[in-house]
Amino acid sequence: MASTIPLRTPLDESELAHPAPAAASTHGGGTAERERTGTSLAQQGVGMLGNTVTTITADEQRQIYERLQPHLPPYLRKIEPHPSGWGLRFEFASFTGREGEPARPDASYEDPRLRYVPESEDATEHRLRTAARRILSDLYDEAREAWKDAAYVADLRQAVQDAPHRWKAYERELKALQSAYDYLRTPQAGPEWPAAISRLVDAQERALAAAAAFDDRAVDIARVHDKHLYADLSHSEALAKAGYPEGAHWHVGSTFGGYYSGFLAEEVGRLIKQQESHVAKVGRLSGMGG
Repeated sequence: MASTIPLRTPLDESELAHPAPAAASTHGGGTAERERTGTSLAQQGVGMLGNTVTTITADEQRQIYERLQPHLPPYLRKIEPHPSGWGLRFEFASFTGREGEPARPDASYEDPRLRYVPESEDATEHRLRTAARRILSDLYDEAREAWKDAAYVADLRQAVQDAPHRWKAYERELKALQSAYDYLRTPQAGPEWPAAISRLVDAQERALAAAAAFDDRAVDIARVHDKHLYADLSHSEALAKAGYPEGAHWHVGSTFGGYYSGFLAEEVGRLIKQQESHVAKVGRLSGMGG
């Protein structure tokens, strides 16, 4: 009977237990038995492993399990046929991102029961070893991808620090700047034009300082994004997982080759120049330019 590969019973952080009975039937076994093992898998066969289509018998399943057992990582929680029918799906304990990067153990490459043997020399051993090596490689590849996402999130948590506070300060000062500028267009500004202009200048300086303060933090965040350029997570997804969903709206800029671009202070500086140019033109045309 074709069958899947059972895991330790139960899956936990301890030493690997003996494999579950290989002869478990697709429809056999009651609820009590499934709950006892905690790792009961649907009897659908190993199925397609990458580019190799491999269907194994119950006895071959036991042999593959025994060969894999010494090389399975402690963070593996479950292995089961992928719903697509192509390959296997692995479930891992949550990574913190501060562990060592998952890697297939060196010992697995030297294991005589996993070493390559030509099909012409031993067809059965060739099939078993190919399946076992493929499972092991896929397992660590997927673990590495999960770990990379966790490392991305962990690095962001370290880089963000007080960025939310700095961003709120910037938004507050930008709003005050816009309000001071808009006031100049009202009739009430005429009688106190010099004072209104002075308040605008103060608002410009505060907004520029707040933008520069956020830039200081944004550089660190952008460097983390660049470090994890090939992560599966987008910038906003990674920030959300780090606990900052509002980060999707932050003006972070970007780094390339160690060079940072997209300073928020530069945008505020351009806004201030536009305001000053407009105010100067109004003063010149109205005769208030001095």
